[in-house]
Amino acid sequence: MAASASGRARLFAVLGIVVVPLLFHFFIVETSGAPSLDKLSILSLFRASFVTVAAVTHWIIYGGLFLTFAVTLRPGREALLTFMARKLHGTISEEVRIYTRQVTYAWCAFFATQLLTSIALFVFAPLVVWSFFVNILDIPLVATMFVAEYLFRLHWLRNPPRHSLSAILSMIADVRKAREEWAGSP
Repeated sequence: MAASASGRARLFAVLGIVVVPLLFHFFIVETSGAPSLDKLSILSLFRASFVTVAAVTHWIIYGGLFLTFAVTLRPGREALLTFMARKLHGTISEEVRIYTRQVTYAWCAFFATQLLTSIALFVFAPLVVWSFFVNILDIPLVATMFVAEYLFRLHWLRNPPRHSLSAILSMIADVRKAREEWAGSP
């Protein structure tokens, strides 16, 4: 019984991650010919509110991710991905420590690029272009970043740590406990 509930929860999560952004983009595209805000129609007010919430949500997510990763890169701190690698594998080599710190920088650059591109498109491009970037390209870009990091890891590390996807997901699910432990470290 618990397994089927877990399966349903995963299905709803996947649907939410895939379907909701498509619906958001469809709504923005379909209402792009709506009357402008100077006419103050209900549809234009709803659309403006909807777009504002979508934009601010996207910016908060990427800004928060950037800050979460970047704060761990301060001198004397353990990089977030180094901490996660240590939690997953126990003792890690100096090579892995250096690598995970560099990858934390790479993710910071990715998050900053996503955030700045989103803001620039929102301000300077047609709303449909911004929506395509945020709602359609977002997940494929994140997936591409994961794949690129994985391929780079295989190339850069002499003996890259091996782990299963379930081990990674289990560790991520336990992030609150790990976060409390990390917050207590110097």
